[in-house]
Amino acid sequence: MSNTVPYYEDFSEIKKKIWSMLDDAVTNRSSPFRIPVFVCGDQSDFDGRIVVLRKSDQSNNIIQFHSDIRSDKISKLKKNNNAAFIFYDKEEKIQLRVKVNCIINHNNEITEQSWLKTAHVSRKCYLVNNGPGTEIYEPGSGLNDNIEKSGFTMEQSEEGYKNFTVIQCKIKNIEWLYLAAKGHRRARLDIENNKENWLVP
Repeated sequence: MSNTVPYYEDFSEIKKKIWSMLDDAVTNRSSPFRIPVFVCGDQSDFDGRIVVLRKSDQSNNIIQFHSDIRSDKISKLKKNNNAAFIFYDKEEKIQLRVKVNCIINHNNEITEQSWLKTAHVSRKCYLVNNGPGTEIYEPGSGLNDNIEKSGFTMEQSEEGYKNFTVIQCKIKNIEWLYLAAKGHRRARLDIENNKENWLVP
């Protein structure tokens, strides 16, 4: 890259920046990229929610997050595995719109590896009696009283594995937007077709 060209006008530097931010978000709890909006569904029933970025794999163009197999987003992804992420970092003035194909992993080698890395406290989510979004009669966590009040051991947490799911998201394309006082910049990185284009912001 020429010293006279800012990073946001160079495709290779933009890609480095994107993956650096995604990689950082996996371990940095304060990164805005750690909790993107994930949108899935179809024309008759689409929905969005915040997810936690759990893996960033540039070599395979994959990002991933965890879910409960009973979540309604699983049924949506089974019908249509096309989905999208929206990432935004106010300080960096960068927005990403990422289109992906999703693979649902349940009770396989990928979920086994991820489950081993899942912290004790994070496993609590998968111990609820019914799936996320199930109607209940009064406000509550969905956990049994003994877990709610007295906690649970690592051994007891293993019961949650049956509900644990890893959603691998194969990136198709990324729309990158940089907000600058001197003039915004926008680009599309078409991963599937190995194309790069500048866009009007």
